[in-house]
Amino acid sequence: MLAIDTNIIVRYLTGDHPRQSVQAKTLIDTHEVFVCTTVFLETEWVLRSAYGFSAPKLAQGLRAFAGHPNVTLEDPAITAQALEWMEHGLDFADALHLAKSQECEAFISFDRNFAKAANKLAIIKTRAP
Repeated sequence: MLAIDTNIIVRYLTGDHPRQSVQAKTLIDTHEVFVCTTVFLETEWVLRSAYGFSAPKLAQGLRAFAGHPNVTLEDPAITAQALEWMEHGLDFADALHLAKSQECEAFISFDRNFAKAANKLAIIKTRAP
């Protein structure tokens, strides 16, 4: 199994570079690859900030990628939960933080918009200190 970086996934999903995109597709289609949660997080950030992908388009593309038979995610259940919450208005990074904190009694943040959105979804109680 090979661990891959963000740029490999971005090239695979966007096809934006003639040579590298073909190399990324060939690599992923012919080898088992491992994706760290941090790489998946960075991929979402790059696709959102640099490529302007919307939350629904991101969720669709990242789910399809994660479902590729050669792709293994570090934490598939947490990632799936975070993608779902992202579709309901949370930032993907915040959703990952919450998904990894579900066993805690509360998630503390100064970000009131984040807390409001998280609490609206009835996720782990999120509040200011």
